[in-house]
Amino acid sequence: MDEITLRPITRENWRATLALGVRPEQQRFVAGYQPIALLLLAKAYIGPLGLRWEPYAIYHHIAHDETTGEQLIGLAELTRDPASDESVWLNHFFIDQRYQGRGYGKRACAAFIQLVKTHYLQAQSLRLTVHPENSAAQALYRSLGFVATGEELDGEPVYALALSDNAA
Repeated sequence: MDEITLRPITRENWRATLALGVRPEQQRFVAGYQPIALLLLAKAYIGPLGLRWEPYAIYHHIAHDETTGEQLIGLAELTRDPASDESVWLNHFFIDQRYQGRGYGKRACAAFIQLVKTHYLQAQSLRLTVHPENSAAQALYRSLGFVATGEELDGEPVYALALSDNAA
């Protein structure tokens, strides 16, 4: 069994998340600060813009014959307006530089889509922004059904995935 799971960042795993990061040339695509985990945790604590910020750790689990284990491979944060559950945002999504290029990003993003469909039943869309020069991320999101909306937020194009399973 080879599985990707998402877990909230808590007092048990927050220190381990501090070691995660991206290659220097990718940093501007994910966050303006390092370690990225501190930015996620600060937003969860402070709640900028009156939004609810929920940081998650991404784990890769291996269970083959007699070999088992898990590895922390990435982070992301779900953001939502507590006054309106129509859309949920995926922010600061990344796979650690040591684990990139193995398909984990696509599988982790699919896990976030499923999490939103399962736990945010009123959500009509999952939205995100992508740095305009991050063509790899744009291709990843399009492959999962995200569509550019034509909107921009802080100079980045907005992509949305319609959650038809959640449509009323």
